[in-house]
Formats: sequence, C-alpha cells, structure tokens
Amino acid sequence: MSTVSAAARAAAFASLTLAASAVLADPLEETVVTATRTPVAAGELAAPLFVIDRDEIERSLAPDAGELLRTHAGLELARTGGPGQPTSLFTRGTESNHTVVLVDGVRVNPGTIGSPALQNIAPESVQRIEVVKGPRSTLYGSDAIGGVVNVITRAAAARGLTGHASAGRYDSFAGGLTGGWQIGADAGVGFGIDYRDSAGFPTRTGDTVDRGYDNLTLNLAADYAPAQALDLRARAWRAAGNVGYTNMVFDPITFESHLAPVDQDFVNASYALETLWRPDAAIDVRAAVTRTLDEIEQNQDNQGNAAPPYDYLRTARNGLELQANLRLAGANELTLGTVLSREQTEALSYGTAFDIDTAVNQFFAQDRMSFGRHGLLAAVGLVDHETFGEEFTWNAEYSLTLPAATRLTIGAGRAFRAPDSTDRFGFGGNPDLSPEISRQVEIGLRQPFGTGHSVYANAWRNDLDDLILFVFDPVTFAGRNENVERARIEGVEFGYEFRGRAWHVRAEATLQDPRNRDTGERLLRRARESYVLAVERVAGRLAFGADVTYAGNRIDAAFPANARLGSYTLVNATARLAVTGRWSVQARLDNAFGEDYTLVYGYRTSGRGFTLATRFAFQ
Repeated sequence: MSTVSAAARAAAFASLTLAASAVLADPLEETVVTATRTPVAAGELAAPLFVIDRDEIERSLAPDAGELLRTHAGLELARTGGPGQPTSLFTRGTESNHTVVLVDGVRVNPGTIGSPALQNIAPESVQRIEVVKGPRSTLYGSDAIGGVVNVITRAAAARGLTGHASAGRYDSFAGGLTGGWQIGADAGVGFGIDYRDSAGFPTRTGDTVDRGYDNLTLNLAADYAPAQALDLRARAWRAAGNVGYTNMVFDPITFESHLAPVDQDFVNASYALETLWRPDAAIDVRAAVTRTLDEIEQNQDNQGNAAPPYDYLRTARNGLELQANLRLAGANELTLGTVLSREQTEALSYGTAFDIDTAVNQFFAQDRMSFGRHGLLAAVGLVDHETFGEEFTWNAEYSLTLPAATRLTIGAGRAFRAPDSTDRFGFGGNPDLSPEISRQVEIGLRQPFGTGHSVYANAWRNDLDDLILFVFDPVTFAGRNENVERARIEGVEFGYEFRGRAWHVRAEATLQDPRNRDTGERLLRRARESYVLAVERVAGRLAFGADVTYAGNRIDAAFPANARLGSYTLVNATARLAVTGRWSVQARLDNAFGEDYTLVYGYRTSGRGFTLATRFAFQ
C-alpha cells in the first residue's frame, strides 16, 4: 500500500463521519499536566496528546485500562488470554516497555519486566487518563520513548456516595463504591473500592481449562489547605488479587511438553504525599514523596517440581520529587526539577535469581513561552543512573498559529530506556548492556472549523539504536541479551473530532512502518495501519454509542517462526438510560460480530460478550 493511497483512505475514512454532525456546540478547553508537568490548556501545546475523560470511561464499561486505550489509533495491545492476563502496550510502533505509565503522577513501570500491569487498573477507580505521544525522557526519565500515560484516580474528585455493579459473559462480576466529602472550607477526603471477578476462559489455543481472575482495588485521597498559599495532598492506589493461566511445562527426561494450569498472586500499588507552596503569584514549589510496589508471587513452580521456591517478581521504588515553576516576564514559564529514586528488584524465574538495588537521579529544566502567534518549548534533562552512568535528553517544540486558527507544530527529542533488572540479571541476562536510544522528529497540523469540529494530521520519524534482543546460539543452546538491533519507525496520523450537545464523533487513522533497520523486517506484533471510529448519540435520558477498531496484520516471533497474525475489526456497542437523576442502567455488547482474531500467537481472545451494569448516586 503506497503512502499516497493510504493517506487518501484515511482522509475518506474521516470524512464519512461528517454526516453525523447534526448538533453543534463549542467544546470546552481541556487542561492537562502530563506533557509539561504543569497545568496547561491542551490547545497551547505542540505535543500530540489526548484525554480519556470520566464520561468516556463510564460509557465504555471497559474491563481494564488497556481496553480504554485500545480504542485510540496508534495504541496497540498484545494480551495473552482473557481477563487479568498480561497486557502489553505498543505506542506508535515502539516496544512494549517504551511507554511510561503513571498513576497520579507516580511511575508504576516495574523494574523487573518494564511493562506495567494495565490489566489490573480498574476503570471505576479512574477519573481521567492523559496520553502524550512521543519522547518524554527529559521529564520522565527512562522508558519514555513512545510516550507517557498518566492515570489520574477518582477518589480525589469524588463528592457524595455512588455505587456500581455489573455482570457479563465468562461469569464476570464487578461492583464497588466511590465517595468523597468536603470537610469545612479547607479539606476534603475521598475513597473508592472496586472488586471484580471472572471465571475467564482457556488462555492458550488447544487448552480446555478456564483461567479466572479477581482484583480488589482500593483508592484513597485527602486534600488540606491550611493556608491560602499551601496545599497538602495524599494519594493511594492499590490493586491486589489472583490470576490463573496455562503454562507450557517441559519434561527434561521425556523431552515432551504439556499444558498445566497455574496461578499467581499480584499486588500493584502507588502512594504519594505532596505539598504545593505558592509564596507569591509568580512562583509555586512542589515536593512529593512517592512509593511504588509491583509484586507477582507464583503459586506453583514453573518447572513442575513439588516443592518451593516458587517464581516471583518484586519491585519496590521510593522517590523524592522537587519542582519549581517560575512565571517570568510575559508569557514565559520556567520549570526546574529533580526526581531521586531508589529501587529494589528481586526475582526468581526458571532457576535464575537476583536481588538488585539501583539509585537513579534525574534533573530537568524546561522553558515554555508564547509571544503573539508563536509558541516555544525547550527542555533538557540529565539522568544519572547508578549502573549506566549519565544520559542526556532534550525536547524542542515550536508552534505557529496561522490565519483561520490553523496551528502548525514542529517537535524533536531524544529519549532512552535503561535495561531493567531482568535484562541484566534474569534468564539470559547481560550486565554489560547499554541503554536503548531514540531520536525523534515530528511535524503536525491542527485545524478547527465550524462549531465543535476539528481535524489534525501528524507525521513522525523515530530512529532507535541499541535495541535489546535475546540472541540464541543453536549450537550450544545458550543465549543472552545483546544490544544488536536498530529500528526506524515512520508514520502519519489523521484525526477528526466533533463535540456537540447531542453527538460526539471521533475518527482516527494511523499509518506506520515499524521496521528493523538491520534485517529489513517489520517489528513484531505491530500493524502498519489502524483505524478507529467512535460515535455517541445522546437523546434525552438515553445515550447510544459504538466503537469500531480495525488493525492490520502483524508478525509474531512464535513457532512457527514469524507467524502472521491476521487483520481484524472489532465492533463494540453501548447503551445507557438515566432512569432517574440518581440511577442509571447500562449495557455493552463486546465484539458484536464475533470476530475470530489473535493478538499473540497461540493465545485466545474474547468472543462476543454482553455486560449489564447499573449505577446509583446515594447523595
């Protein structure tokens, strides 16, 4: 498919939604914090970003955060089975460990395997999700090559008491309460509790045993402003439960393999205590103490032995963050900050064990200014990693507002990923690995028109060096991780959105070429094209919606080698009825046409399913 024909297809795809724009209204300007670590109106930023708000989260009835992200083009998922199974996120064709995921601004990427547990983030505990695409290592350090996903929890925004419950296919159930109260004029508290359980389905093809999942999520928040210039805040989020899956067990005596049902306990948590001090109108200073936990405890030994020790993965990370924002003359804001983290990782996997302590010190400076029709952002960062030494990163972005509110954006940046503990000391570990390096350039165009309509187009190129690959020796049957690959990802994005009183329409297309520069082959589990169409219609107390997602074929590194995964189209439909001002009922039809598709070779995906839910506001 040529680039010209692909662009024409994407433009035609977006134009099909114009007919749905029956009612017009001005959209509200969105304020985001993730792109710059400061609150900024989204329309003022050159960085490509989007926000999943609370209304979209409630309408979707999505089972986890991964499913929320999947309905946005350029974000691809790979999932090894059903509910609660490990879920990898590929942002703009980068690797699954090239996206930083934050919960309330706290990094939750584990130090063992890099990929955060999106499958354990319950949407009912989420107020909104901010997603920034492109390099952001300057502000967020290692891993921020493809982008940053910031999950902002719901407890702090909760007022009154609300409850929810849902049930669906695979004997799935979810229910919980969310509440929050203002205490006097200076304080507020909030909480959330969500429990979900599913019998699941067999994770692997050829298996017949259902593998279940349960997750109890707790979310707490407190805010206190003892003085006009001082805010104190506390945030806590914790998900814990059990997930079953099917493991391939190899018998070294008979040289035969068989499937065995196993399960593991998990804990994912983030905690933060922070203070915001504003000595005058031109200065604010933020300080935060954070903690992250990520634990997996295997309940059976993967080797099939009768006695422990059983496999485990553990990350405990403590952090100290200091940041000062200085508003200088004119529309000029200078941000200075540091993030100091101390991380402990432990693991036992297939007989290989490690226990590693790592210190990482990060420093950054960012200057954002606007003058007339021009906007400029320049940022530099330095990461001092205990193992890999110093890494220098930077971002430069420019925006120009042309007549008719057309906005031209240009950006470039350097990002990196430090090898995690498993890369260095796990199975096939290599302590002499070097960081993976990314250099990216991007140009974009945004155009609002009419009332509530907007379109955009972005084109980017991302060159990655020293990618880590497990190198297998077929003679000695030994292997280890090496910095052996180079990749180049080139792509374009197109999008259209309309926000009105009765209609919300969003159409997106991503066309990309994620390719290994050494072999010429396409990078694994990434499609060349993806399309998304999301439509919602509000009619009085009724609201109807549909999401259509198309992903092209992909290559997987399973047996047989380079297995081809076919393209697929998923259609989900939703309906919501406000029975009263406090009570609503909802329904969701997943995979409405029963598409048979594969995300990871050898693993099953969900078939057609129906979910029925209700919400009630007690206050």
